[in-house]
Amino acid sequence: MRDLLVTTHTPVLRSGQGMRTYGVARALASHGGLTLLYVNFEAPEPDAAFRAIPGIELQEVVPSRGPRRLLAYAGARLSGVPGGFARGVSRELFRQAERLAADPGRGRVIADGPIAAAALARLARGRAVIYNAHNLESGFRHDLEEGPGVLGGGVLRAFERRLLARSAESWMVSHADISRARELCPSAHLRYVPNVVDVSAIVPVSPLLSEQRVLFVANFAYAPNRNGLRFLLEEVLPRVWAELPDARLALVGAGLEQPPSRDPRVEAHGFVEDLREVYSRSSCAVVPLLQGGGTPLKFVEALAHGLPVLATPHAASGLEVRDGEHCLIADGGEAFSAALVRLLRDGAPELGLHGRELAAERYSIEALSRLVSD
Repeated sequence: MRDLLVTTHTPVLRSGQGMRTYGVARALASHGGLTLLYVNFEAPEPDAAFRAIPGIELQEVVPSRGPRRLLAYAGARLSGVPGGFARGVSRELFRQAERLAADPGRGRVIADGPIAAAALARLARGRAVIYNAHNLESGFRHDLEEGPGVLGGGVLRAFERRLLARSAESWMVSHADISRARELCPSAHLRYVPNVVDVSAIVPVSPLLSEQRVLFVANFAYAPNRNGLRFLLEEVLPRVWAELPDARLALVGAGLEQPPSRDPRVEAHGFVEDLREVYSRSSCAVVPLLQGGGTPLKFVEALAHGLPVLATPHAASGLEVRDGEHCLIADGGEAFSAALVRLLRDGAPELGLHGRELAAERYSIEALSRLVSD
């Protein structure tokens, strides 16, 4: 039975969203093949990594523009879809998904993210549709610096409650999200489907202590990552530099339109195609998130590379990591900077080893494939 995965973005590996879609696609394709239906948006074509998935079939949808697009937006808004999501709802996506779902031998239909789930609302009335959540959206968006806007408050909670209620099953990234989703919608059918990376394809590195380089990999267009960077620059690095003046911070990822600091010890590399090189030139990785939902995929990726990882409690809350065994967890600028100084001075190779083992056991493609086997 060939499953159908429906997403509203061109499948590329340039964000946590794309990485979760890739992990789920790999896991589903290993069970009888997969049709991935996507809207051409934000990238001209899928990454080679998606095209290379054994058993995958990629189908593109080009959404309408002009009056027809406005009608689709208005219809979504009238049905209770928040404006930020309604802009991505496409009638063309629904029609193509409906046609593909009716194919003989079709397996499960999975809506990838809240916009895809909104687009497939009518389809879900007549057949089972699974919702692959990237976050519990109503659990964190009100904390972002952009303010509640059209995605905040009761409108978003009501939308997400309806989404969870009509989905045959909802795949949540963490047990914490499952608990919050159950509070929001007690009748929802929930399954733990964590974020994963291709651990087997990642060759672990040895921390390079001599460099005293701290690595932060993120999509900086995402507000929680920008706020985490601000936390590093304002509350952590001044304390670190007071003890280790040669320490450096390497920022890797898209979304930084200009260097965030004039200090030459802050290195802004932008988007990097091959991450192994930047991991191999680093002493440790940090995940300094103070807000946001789900689980940070870059946290899992750093564990898989075998680097010691220092994270905030918020960043670690969705993962089954133990402080002092798989990573270090520190809360607040003073504690975080003290832990970072210890890592840069003394290293912690055992953290990298145990973190890699945990990633392979719990957060690999193979582990996810077993979870979604039925």
